Amino acid sequence: MLQRQAVAALIVPGFVVAVGIAAAAQPVVPLTVPALKSMPAGPLGEDVRLGRTIVVSTKTAARAYVGNGLDCTSCHLNAGTVAYAAPLVGLWGVFPEYEARSDRVETLADRINDCFVRSMNGRPLPVDGREMRALLAYTAWLSTGVPTGSSVEGRGFANLAAPARRPDADRGKAVYAQQCAACHGADGGGVHTADGTFAIPPLWGPESFNTGAGMARASIAAAFVHAKMPLGRGGSLSVQDAWDVAAFFTEQPRPAFAQTAKDWPRGGRPPDARN
Repeated sequence: MLQRQAVAALIVPGFVVAVGIAAAAQPVVPLTVPALKSMPAGPLGEDVRLGRTIVVSTKTAARAYVGNGLDCTSCHLNAGTVAYAAPLVGLWGVFPEYEARSDRVETLADRINDCFVRSMNGRPLPVDGREMRALLAYTAWLSTGVPTGSSVEGRGFANLAAPARRPDADRGKAVYAQQCAACHGADGGGVHTADGTFAIPPLWGPESFNTGAGMARASIAAAFVHAKMPLGRGGSLSVQDAWDVAAFFTEQPRPAFAQTAKDWPRGGRPPDARN
């Protein structure tokens, strides 16, 4: 996840979770996506276009740095342009930011590399390399017209109400079978294309995000599911269904992230953060 998220702890009977995953308080402006035809010409435009290609086809365009089957757009929907699906729009003007998870002030390049080592289960991009420069150029272009220091409407993920009862992974398994398996597969393994990439991203297993990723947290996964899934029918699942299915798939086997023990060194570790 590229957004810093203010997360408030909430106790659901028998299940401690973290909710309230809106961005930290900043002036809020409308999310407006620039038209593709407005991309600049020349070398800058070439890097903006390359950045968009990396977001959409990460496994192909930045293969050396990706350790699973995901693309950036698996979470940052529609090339990072969708509200409440971790949009990249506007991020250029809100970094550097302090990140409690790492206990340091992070640049936008740092946050991009967090995604590569966690969500992509890969390795960091060279900060002075072509891929990083392209991703920064694309994010800057997407942020055209957004005042520095402002957040766009829909930054990060939508706030999600607490469930009426303790999230139930067993019930979530049934919700998954009914609502998710047709696309993501009964085994959560996604759908391959002929070239070995994924048309539908895997939700667990060796090709999915690792335990250090934001989406490995039930609260974040539930918010994303409720707002945006099933794809094209966001909001069709109840709040309880979203929590239950998130409780199910976030606990399925996935790659381990070796550095999770170092997260939140000053304390305040969210209760649903994976170890």
